[in-house]
Amino acid sequence: MRRHPSGLSTAVMICVFFALPGIANAALINRGGGLIYDTDLNITWLADANYAYTSGYDTQDATDGLMTHAYAMAWADQLTYGGFTDWRLPTTLQPDSSCANQYSFGNGGWNCTGSEMGHLFYNELGGVAGNGTNIEDFHNANYSLFTNLTSNQYWSSTSVATLSTYAWQFYFGGGNQYVNNKAGAIRAMAVHPGDIGATTVPVPAAGWLLGSALGLMGLVRRKQAKQAK
Repeated sequence: MRRHPSGLSTAVMICVFFALPGIANAALINRGGGLIYDTDLNITWLADANYAYTSGYDTQDATDGLMTHAYAMAWADQLTYGGFTDWRLPTTLQPDSSCANQYSFGNGGWNCTGSEMGHLFYNELGGVAGNGTNIEDFHNANYSLFTNLTSNQYWSSTSVATLSTYAWQFYFGGGNQYVNNKAGAIRAMAVHPGDIGATTVPVPAAGWLLGSALGLMGLVRRKQAKQAK
């Protein structure tokens, strides 16, 4: 015989459901205000993938947001956005066995999902590995959460262990992870640890929910008492 939940249990479950903000199944959650939370990695992406340019910070080249590695690192380090500091460039996992190629200086090529940008490209945005598979053309619905995310190379904060003048980069024009001379100029994305854009239930709202739960419980008990007579 199938048992149905009691009215009391149902009331409690309803209140608990509404008391939990930000419930979502997707690995990327749009927190609003230009903040995109990755539930897999517990990091928050800045939705504008070329914010160094659109914010007016990039003065190295006023037309495209291209920066040297040192300039990009300094930009992320001093960035304040949404009232938060402690932004940084994405990291690159080394070694990374998910990569297609194992070089003498590290792991790279296609299908690198251990790095933060590789995870974003392949796992979250549905990017496709290969020449000419630009992220603008090959992606899933999550791509619309970002702005100015194009088929460009983006700096990682991770230097190459055996080549101090080189750092890792990720190419969103086909999902290739490789190294670049730090003196070169490419784009940069910003990321922040944790879910900084998470909303919380205000105290008055939480109190209202508790009061509603108690009220529902009282109604259920009175109904059950009448039925028992």
